[in-house]
Amino acid sequence: MSLRIFVRRFTIGSLPLLLFVCAIGPMCTQSTAAPTLNTVAASLRRVPPAHPCLFANAADFAALKRNASTDPLMRAALDRILYDADLMLTRRPNKRKLEGRRLLGVSRSVLYRVSTLAMAYRLGGNPAHRDRCATELMAAAAFTDWNPSHFLDVAEMSLALAIGYDWLYHDLAPDTREILAEALMEKGLRTSIQHDGWWVKAGNNWGQVCHAGMLAAALALRERDHALAAQITHRAIVNLPISMRAFAPKGCYPEGPAYWAYGTDFNVLAIALLESVLGSDFGLNALPGFTATADYLDLVTGPSGMTFNYADGDTQRNTDCAIWWFAKRFNRPDILAYFEKDAFLRYCSTRPTFSGQSANRLFAFTLFWLQPVPKDITPRAPLVWHSEGTVPITIQRTTWDNPTALFVGLKAGSPSGPHGHMDAGSFVFDAEGIRWAYDLGPENYHSIESRNMQLWSSEQDSDRWRIFRLNNFSHNTLVIDNQLQLAKGKALVRSFREGPESEVVLDLTPVYTNASKVIRTGTLLANGTYRLTDTLAGLRPGATVRWGMVTRAQPGSERTGTLTLSEADKRLRLSALHNPATIWKTYETARPPNEWDSPNPGTVMVGFEAVAPASGALSFAVLFTPDSP
Repeated sequence: MSLRIFVRRFTIGSLPLLLFVCAIGPMCTQSTAAPTLNTVAASLRRVPPAHPCLFANAADFAALKRNASTDPLMRAALDRILYDADLMLTRRPNKRKLEGRRLLGVSRSVLYRVSTLAMAYRLGGNPAHRDRCATELMAAAAFTDWNPSHFLDVAEMSLALAIGYDWLYHDLAPDTREILAEALMEKGLRTSIQHDGWWVKAGNNWGQVCHAGMLAAALALRERDHALAAQITHRAIVNLPISMRAFAPKGCYPEGPAYWAYGTDFNVLAIALLESVLGSDFGLNALPGFTATADYLDLVTGPSGMTFNYADGDTQRNTDCAIWWFAKRFNRPDILAYFEKDAFLRYCSTRPTFSGQSANRLFAFTLFWLQPVPKDITPRAPLVWHSEGTVPITIQRTTWDNPTALFVGLKAGSPSGPHGHMDAGSFVFDAEGIRWAYDLGPENYHSIESRNMQLWSSEQDSDRWRIFRLNNFSHNTLVIDNQLQLAKGKALVRSFREGPESEVVLDLTPVYTNASKVIRTGTLLANGTYRLTDTLAGLRPGATVRWGMVTRAQPGSERTGTLTLSEADKRLRLSALHNPATIWKTYETARPPNEWDSPNPGTVMVGFEAVAPASGALSFAVLFTPDSP
């Protein structure tokens, strides 16, 4: 008989969930659904009170230890973990020290140290690593609290103590276990009930991170308080789908690649926790866009190795445990080929001079999902892609397997989106292995908050739009009459064409109040050049429109018609096709205008200006031509 899968939608409260029923012939053999609280409680009672259980049991850890002697990737990973663990032996335990309203840096440091030291001891057996881990755990347990007013801090600290308690359970003194369990219970789980705030139903990374941390604590302490463990577990299963709506429909993450790594890593940890302890993902893997998001980081990573860092993120991408989980869980080794395998090996071979330098606090979890990467495998993701969903972006590239490929990311969407900037119409551009057009990235949160500025309000008059890196004056888009974009407007992807000459059309009109039409079109031409065209109408006669692009390359001295940018031994020519008399200018970005703005050393904006005629219509066309000598 053939396997048949039925999908049914139902609700708990107001939340739509999925019921998956697998049947062979007429008889149902397995069902997985978002459970009731009673069902979760019953499932937890059936789980043996054994430790370790989070992500791996004792047999799994023994298998990892055996594999480390034969598998090159496992050996490389363990060598880095053992090296880092040795560095930690001389470091003092973390102290409860807030940075502004956050304890998050301390929580992350504890998580990095505990996960590294505990994994090092499980696989290497050095008692010094166990003892140092216990010292770190006890220091964190003694904190007065884990800063519940900023609940991410509690979540990451709870994950740290949960895995330390669970992975080292039989190697900790009974009184140590008791202290850790009590801290997890009071400062983690019960605090999460008392501070059962907006994060529980958050539609962003907060939901993913907070539920994962509390789930780890609940499952680690399930035999101490089954009812509380069931309540926390049920809460996570029911509410995680709210955050996971962000992946729909095609896997794009509204908060950008940096926050993808944060939210998705913890989302993956939550699912892995459920599967390792309760044997089910409760339908979470099947939510719209989640499997597709396995390709997202590759799609938004250019041949330069930098990401299309829209929203509050920088261009850096490092090895990521979630990519290995996706590859193993969905049999997708191709997502390891473009960037991840090399990034993993680079991280493994790096030897920092002190603990915490270039740290990846979730790296230890990668060991659970490592697998060989077949030779000559290439990504299955498309060359040309658009995201749809909450934050529309488009990607165009010439090839996956050539480091000199041309790559362009264009952004639509709204400044009021998650971690949004006034960047509608902005783009990044790679060619010849170089990032030519940059997004400057985020401003330091604490620096702005410490001035009592309104960083997190997206209202038109908010302080957020007085910050250079966040407003449209610093982005690779159009500025009309020196005015801000409209914070509540939303630019759209009007059309999208694949093929040998791919083309995307963005309608930026909704984010401008001083034009009746603003259309930006990006065309990847068959000869390996790129054309960016802007069409504007309804401008005030005499209005000034600025076209700008931030770069780290050196602008040439010839500025009429064509501007040549140089970096290393590579060149990129920017040709103003609409008017050969166009004078290219440079605009200050290295030293922004306000004292609260962070400097951007090594950067400059290149561009030009045009004045609207009596008709109120303007058009620009810039040709990007890579030109290696």
